Amino acid sequence: MRNESGGSSGEPSDTMRERGRASRLKLYLYLRADRRLVATIPLALLFVSIVVFGVLDPNPLAESVSSKDPVETLGQGLLTAIVTGVTLVVTINQLVLSRELGPLGDQRDRMEGALAFRDDVAELLDAPVAPPEPSAFLRALASGIGNRARAVSDAVDASTDGNSAEEADVSNDDTQTRVSEFAGEVAQNADGVADRLDGRQFGTFEVLSAALDLNYSWKIYQARRLMESGGDELSDETQRALADLVDSLERFGPAREHIKTLYFRWELVDLSRAMFYTAIPALVASLCAVLFLDNPGSVPGVTLGVANLLWVVALITVVSLTPFAVLGSYVLRIATVAKRTLSIGPFVLRSETREDDLDWE
Repeated sequence: MRNESGGSSGEPSDTMRERGRASRLKLYLYLRADRRLVATIPLALLFVSIVVFGVLDPNPLAESVSSKDPVETLGQGLLTAIVTGVTLVVTINQLVLSRELGPLGDQRDRMEGALAFRDDVAELLDAPVAPPEPSAFLRALASGIGNRARAVSDAVDASTDGNSAEEADVSNDDTQTRVSEFAGEVAQNADGVADRLDGRQFGTFEVLSAALDLNYSWKIYQARRLMESGGDELSDETQRALADLVDSLERFGPAREHIKTLYFRWELVDLSRAMFYTAIPALVASLCAVLFLDNPGSVPGVTLGVANLLWVVALITVVSLTPFAVLGSYVLRIATVAKRTLSIGPFVLRSETREDDLDWE
């Protein structure tokens, strides 16, 4: 049987970045970068492209304006797109907020479910109550996982020391070694996540990013596999310690999904605000293009060898498309996280991070 420990080259890595093949820069732009920066990059490229193509065009923009109405047509199209895009985002926001609305009975069920889960976590952590703040809640769970992983290592060491030399068996030693290595890797991963969550404020991506780097689903599979394959080779204490570790990992799954859901709602509210703030200047810019840029003399002169009319048209286009750049920057992050966390539980969806022939029998 192949190595069960998390260090095997064919198994998924702990961190989300290492579990995929995307480049570091790509994941930085998708997830960690400020959304304003991500929205600015395509807008800057668009502005430069319009100016460059306008300069290279053998027929200057002023001549096209005098014979046709390209700027007015552009402004009308942008105006329609802005109204449609903002309406779409408002609709999405209504769908998100609709989960917060409901009769008293539904709200009571939600409250009781949340309190019951917090009680389960408090019992798991052997604490009076679970922390109320999301980052502290996840940090406590990660610390609890690390402690239970170390308990598994201690149980293995105790059972090894308790066996006499005559009772030693090669297969038994191999099983205990795999369990010990697995527990050590879980503890290291959980402690690293707990350290990253220390002092983090909910609403920033850092909280969710740290939680995503605890690959709990694969570790649940590994622990169950070791419990079943170990059989009589593992002591009762080790089996109980592994069961406790699985229990803590299973608590982390729904906790992370709940925090992810709250973060998505937070992001969508921020997106709605950003769309509204950028839609006002976008509407003004597109309306000005329709009303005032109707002849070549509307914007006379040349700056840096480029007609001022071309500068203004490029600027109006960029300002009008700012809401869509903002929308795209938020959707990139939400979609990337959603794709990498589609499954809850011991399922591996990203096949490129593991061996093709996974030994599960």
